[in-house]
Amino acid sequence: MVTKPAPEPAPTVKIHTSLLFDSKAKTFLQNISLAISPSTGLITSLHHRNHPLPPEIPAPDIDLRGKCVLPGLVDAHTHIFLHAYSDTPALNQMRDESLVERTIRATNHCRTALLAGYTTYRDLGTEGLRDADVHVRDAVNRGLIPGPRIFCATEALASSAGYEIRHENSGVDGVQMPRISDPCDGPVGVTAAVRRRVGAGADVIKFYADYRKRALRWPERGCGPAVMFPPEGKGSQGERERNPNILLFNQEEMDAVVREARTARAPVAAHASAAEAVTMAAKAGVTTIEHGFEPMEGTQAIETMREHGTIFVPTLAVAELYVEMKPVLSQVKAAFDSGVKLACGGDTGAFAHGDNARELELMVQAGVPLEEVLTAATLHGWEACGGEWCGRKFGWLEEGCAADIVALAGDVREEMGNLRQVEFVMKDGRVWKRDGVAVGMV
Repeated sequence: MVTKPAPEPAPTVKIHTSLLFDSKAKTFLQNISLAISPSTGLITSLHHRNHPLPPEIPAPDIDLRGKCVLPGLVDAHTHIFLHAYSDTPALNQMRDESLVERTIRATNHCRTALLAGYTTYRDLGTEGLRDADVHVRDAVNRGLIPGPRIFCATEALASSAGYEIRHENSGVDGVQMPRISDPCDGPVGVTAAVRRRVGAGADVIKFYADYRKRALRWPERGCGPAVMFPPEGKGSQGERERNPNILLFNQEEMDAVVREARTARAPVAAHASAAEAVTMAAKAGVTTIEHGFEPMEGTQAIETMREHGTIFVPTLAVAELYVEMKPVLSQVKAAFDSGVKLACGGDTGAFAHGDNARELELMVQAGVPLEEVLTAATLHGWEACGGEWCGRKFGWLEEGCAADIVALAGDVREEMGNLRQVEFVMKDGRVWKRDGVAVGMV
């Protein structure tokens, strides 16, 4: 019997930089070289160069001198099965587009995201496709399609009739709409729902702390004319609002969601727009608050997030499609100034994948320092995905971390537009983009 020799390990690749962002120190470092193991996809060492390199760097080493190098970016709030609402409204996507079409679109979205420098996506709900995100995640992990590493939620949790497609023909036999959440009620019910999501393969548990569920009280124009004389304006408790955000779970239910998720070592994301929902979800111990658009001044919402170490994902890029941005931006700055940790997630999918950098641009516009925004888009993204529960370190560059490396054409400190000029992308030690051109993709 002939024994075949073990294959030779792939040689270590060195990457040489002249400007590299350190997301832990929140500063830019000069003249750093990194060693990468292609077999593990990990960084094996970093060192500061104190001697000049030759103008030409021989292969397989990679020369990123003259570029702005960042850890791979993390979008902490995405929907890979959605495409821009300006193209097709959400209702029509969830109700009318086929599984095949939406899956093909998701495949394209993954590729686009990776080439835009996003090496990690936290995907917070399939919006009508049950657990399909698990299988796209696995296709990426198996090397079948290019894309970011995905941490997915499968279906979000909501109380009965809390988050669903509203229509006026529900009383007729045979009329069905796609299910867009996993409905559950009471501490026992929400505990069972978390177990269902974990069993389905979810990495993250998402629940709706509040939502606009009273659309059918004063129906807007659909197939027929709108009802006459709906309430207008907005009172302090939303009593004059046509379809206000209302709580979907009580405190005991939210507590039970987080308790069961922690048992499974799964982080929890809470959709919460109103201050009351933000406060309750933060008290329950959720990992992240998503949105938080409504005014929090004069409430305990920001302070509660700070006290509980809750990460705030304000999804500014989707907010600007629907709301007046000045107060929203001011509120994000107030949260940052108070000590609330931020992560960057735009609710990407409601606007186009590939435009993810808009969230960072708006956060800078809000007055958050650039270095803090870059940390929110890298290290804090890892924490939003679960931190040590992720099973892999990413979002910063040091020995033992995933070799997720992005290079921009120019210094982002001088021009924010450089965030959209991605010249180089490496994920897990594999190069996917070089000199601005996609490589290794079918």
